[in-house]
Amino acid sequence: MTFRATILTLYPEMFPGPLGVSLAGRALRDGRWACETVQIRDFATDRHRTVDDTPAGGGVGMVLRADIIAAAVDAVADERPVIAMTPRGAPLTQDRVRALAAGPGVTVLCGRFEGFDQRLFEARAIEEVSIGDYVLSGGEMGALVLLDACIRLLPGVMGAASSGDEESFESGLLEYPHYTRPVTWEGRTIPEVLRSGDHARIAAWRQAMAETDTRLRRPDLWERHEGARVKPPSGARREKD
Repeated sequence: MTFRATILTLYPEMFPGPLGVSLAGRALRDGRWACETVQIRDFATDRHRTVDDTPAGGGVGMVLRADIIAAAVDAVADERPVIAMTPRGAPLTQDRVRALAAGPGVTVLCGRFEGFDQRLFEARAIEEVSIGDYVLSGGEMGALVLLDACIRLLPGVMGAASSGDEESFESGLLEYPHYTRPVTWEGRTIPEVLRSGDHARIAAWRQAMAETDTRLRRPDLWERHEGARVKPPSGARREKD
């Protein structure tokens, strides 16, 4: 089954962009995923191909019209989830990426200007997703991030099936630090444990470093990791007080 990506955008020339090179580009050429773009302006109803209007209640900027965007979404609607890239959306997580990569593909809606008319989300089954707490010029960069995260998980894209198992977020932790040759560089030496050949010690060191770095650098991730680790198994009986 080919993973199909449809991008609704005002700038279709931005795709596949960086997804046309490296692993994603090779996978695209090999037919492991397919990319199509849809120009939102094609669904405008006036000769100027207008897709936005001034915000109700006043204010700066322009807002993407619900009727125009809904027509574009309806034109490509199928069994794939529709995701709108917007800073108001839920944070993108590795769990969500894995779920998307396991499916038939995704339709990605790229916002521009001040965003979408809220009635679009009330009238259509569209998932709002954010790639971080910052603002970009449009949703296209977010769409590239989301698609790259999905494509690398498709069967055969990364080569060895286990090559991504220990990366950051796969276990709820940041990945442990890496080293390579030369053994000594500017007076800094690769930790002895990594040169010991003792696989059990190496695994323990890596786990400890992943936990330490996550606790120090991303306390929000550490809190979630700790909560998941102590959560009782589903269906477990609780002792009476």
